[in-house]
Amino acid sequence: MKNQDQIIELLNKIMEFELAGVVRYNHYALMVYGYNRIPIVSWLREEADNSLVHAQAAGEMITALGGHPSLAIGPLLETHQHDIGDILRESMEQEALAKALYYELLALVKDNSVMLEEYARQKIAEEEMHAAEVDKMLRKPGDIKSFSN
Repeated sequence: MKNQDQIIELLNKIMEFELAGVVRYNHYALMVYGYNRIPIVSWLREEADNSLVHAQAAGEMITALGGHPSLAIGPLLETHQHDIGDILRESMEQEALAKALYYELLALVKDNSVMLEEYARQKIAEEEMHAAEVDKMLRKPGDIKSFSN
C-alpha cells in the first residue's frame, strides 16, 4: 500500500487523540454539578466509552497494516472551565479536531484501501453526529437555530 508509513503514523495520532478523549470525558463527568448532573454525567461517560472504542479501532487498523500502536496519549489541556456550556463547547472543539484527523486519513487512503476509506468515512459520520448532538444541547430551549451559526 502506498503511503503505508504515513497512514500508520496518522492512525497512531488518531488513537492518541481518542485516548485523550477518554480522559477528558471522564474528567468532565467528575466535574458536573447541579440538578441535571445524573443525565449529563451518564452522557459524558458514554462519550468516554465511545472515544475508547474509536481508539481501539484505530489500533486495530494499525496492527492490520503491520504497524505498532503507540503507547502515548494526545494532549490534555485543563481549562478549569466546568460550567456545562463550557464543557460542551470544549467538547465541540475537540470533536472538530477529531473530524479533521479522520478527513486527513480519508485523503491519504482515497483510492488506496476501501477498508480504510470506509473506516474514515464511518468515523467522520460519527463525529458529525456527535457535533450535531452537542450543538442541540447548547441551544436554549425552544431555539431551533443551530448554535454553531
